[in-house]
Amino acid sequence: MTSNLAVLFYIELATDQFCFFSVYSLMTTFMSSNTPPIHTDIEAHGWWHWLPAAWQPFIYLARLDRPIGWWLLLLPGWWSISLGAPSLGIMLWMMVLFLIGAIVTRAAGCIINDMWDRRLDQLIVRTSTRPLAAGTISMTQAALFLMALGLVGLFVLIQLPRLAIYVGLAAAPLVVLYPLAKRVTWFPQFVLGLTFSWGVLLGWAAVTESLPPSSITFIYVGSVFWVFGYDTIYAIQDMEDDRTAGIKSSALAFDSRIRIGTGVAYVIALGSIATGLFMLKHDGFPPVMLGWVGLAGMAINLGMQIYKIRTNNAKLALNLFKSNRNAGLFLVAGLMLDRLFTS
Repeated sequence: MTSNLAVLFYIELATDQFCFFSVYSLMTTFMSSNTPPIHTDIEAHGWWHWLPAAWQPFIYLARLDRPIGWWLLLLPGWWSISLGAPSLGIMLWMMVLFLIGAIVTRAAGCIINDMWDRRLDQLIVRTSTRPLAAGTISMTQAALFLMALGLVGLFVLIQLPRLAIYVGLAAAPLVVLYPLAKRVTWFPQFVLGLTFSWGVLLGWAAVTESLPPSSITFIYVGSVFWVFGYDTIYAIQDMEDDRTAGIKSSALAFDSRIRIGTGVAYVIALGSIATGLFMLKHDGFPPVMLGWVGLAGMAINLGMQIYKIRTNNAKLALNLFKSNRNAGLFLVAGLMLDRLFTS
């Protein structure tokens, strides 16, 4: 515990990312109350502290304390649901199912990721105190928790039409293989993009009971590049540690050209989504109107991220990454308003 305290003090002096005295106070509280050690890559305060102490490491493991992940997994699915649902009732019901599914799937994905990366996480300051890396939770406990989440996810999945079930199951290899990508490619963010964007295809299959047409495929491609861009920004936080540990990321690949690389990804994302919206009428679906306003709001948000991005400011990178929830919600709002006014 003393060595961990020294590391945290060093980080405070070097990067100004952690408050030593507040961390020290919290660590003292945790030690005196025999609760699990504090995890430095999470917020110190939150609703989960009202739960029994034995539950809290599982909250951290599944990232249930950090909703940004399931928001970003959910939003692409909401896009295609808004576009394809035959009625407002079906649209809202599917949105609720996808909300539950996104929370559970993201949690399961985090557990799989940490099971793969528990040794690597020990080498990264921000992740070294995650439950599996720190030994707070055993691999057996994590596996049982993963099975429980899988059952909940399966219950949500079987509420969907048969074709959507097949589409959902088809994403399983991507979820499992993403943690491997950072070991073999400099662009694991692209694999994450393929995974996190799967909701576009699944949402369409769920509300139309048909495979996505070319217009929706373009929106899927746009979402892939959107995820690639924002996860590159997220990876700025760990650039130095990743370089030392030999972990690959697009942030390290772009390095000083990260603004250009991320900017190109966002331009491709917006262009592909716009192409998909243009093609809706060609594919036999009603054209959007207010959806363009939503896309414009998303474009402004992404442009501000590129303007503000810095490779030497981890806190800023995290805030820019989190702002993508609002970027995605702009498009959701526009598409939903289209349905409200056209239904």
